[in-house]
Amino acid sequence: MSSVDLVCRSFAKVALVGLLTGLCGCAVLNEGAGLPASGPESFSINGGRSDTSLKYGLIKLTPEVISILHEFEPKGYAQLGLYQLPGAFTDRRGPSNIVFGIGDVVSVTIFEAAAGGLFIPSEAGVRPGNFVQLPNESVDNDGNISVPYAGTIHAAGRTNVDIQNDIVAKIRNRAIEPQVVVALATQNTSLVSVLGDVTTSIRYPAAAAGALDRITDAITRAGGLKNQGYSEFVMVDRKGMRAVVPFARLVYEPENNIYVQPGDRIYVYQEQQKFLAFGATGTQGQVTFDSWRLSLAEAVAKAGGVLDVQGEPGSIFLYRPEPREVAERLGIDLTPFEGWRVIPVIFSTSFRDPGGYFLAANLNMRHDDVLYVADAQAVEVTKFLQYLNVMMSTATNGVNTVNDAFIMRQTIHNGWK
Repeated sequence: MSSVDLVCRSFAKVALVGLLTGLCGCAVLNEGAGLPASGPESFSINGGRSDTSLKYGLIKLTPEVISILHEFEPKGYAQLGLYQLPGAFTDRRGPSNIVFGIGDVVSVTIFEAAAGGLFIPSEAGVRPGNFVQLPNESVDNDGNISVPYAGTIHAAGRTNVDIQNDIVAKIRNRAIEPQVVVALATQNTSLVSVLGDVTTSIRYPAAAAGALDRITDAITRAGGLKNQGYSEFVMVDRKGMRAVVPFARLVYEPENNIYVQPGDRIYVYQEQQKFLAFGATGTQGQVTFDSWRLSLAEAVAKAGGVLDVQGEPGSIFLYRPEPREVAERLGIDLTPFEGWRVIPVIFSTSFRDPGGYFLAANLNMRHDDVLYVADAQAVEVTKFLQYLNVMMSTATNGVNTVNDAFIMRQTIHNGWK
């Protein structure tokens, strides 16, 4: 074979491989698959494209949207569906009266108006007063105590005033103008427990109604928090019902600093509020708040900002679930979300717009929010050209290897002639 034929064959191979590579590359680029990417393209999000059956609402940040979110923010959120969001204490009853329970030790003192009655003999002699102190007695398993001449008195679930009136009613016709004082000598029920991330875990008797003990007071009794308040959550277990709020809500929203009720179990634990950062940010992955509150603008900064060689500052997206009533106020079409309690929402803003920074600075992040910064469109072109360059280099190297092998074969063959 002549050298001209060899060059023509090589050129044809390179052209063929290059053409195939270009066609494949264009197909890959048009389909949006095959090339490395940090997440969905901005036009896919804005166009509502999704390869799954999960729909979402897309909302552009405006002053009106910020106002609606602020309106609903103080209410907090309970556990909704699969999403666990910072909550609020909704059981905001006033302080409760202390009632007696099985195992409590009760003190009963009976007064009479004069000696010679049922409990104070006429020859009383030297006495501290016209009263008799009965031995302390525990509330039995049936919830009762026993009082001489009054018989069995039901005590469990009743206040001291209820018990006093019951005893007086039963001895009124036998004692001289009796009066009774019932007190809790040892409180073994109606206790409050504080444990977890506090200085000293304690279990203490619930305060009387006038003491006005609140959640922060109970935590103070336990020596206060071990760590920074912004990283602490408080769970209250009340009669089998549980609610969780960040400690910050007790400070910034006093209505959440509810009264302690007898039997409450207060558990304090550390869980940094965090958000997830993806896309063209300086840092991807889990990022902690490290503060009481964090705005969207601060979150972008904590994630390393928008990469100037990759990111599109006009495509800042915040993923979060919103309660149905909030989504409705935001103007989202709820038809595709029939029966859903929470609606997936993507908020978008532009840092190309100078006003976008002000909007982002007024939107508070929430625990487990997802921040995503889309790649610039030019980045996709650059990736394709790099991909094409690698393919062409690989094809050229392959052709060169074939040619070298052919030339070596021809040389060896000619040497045998």
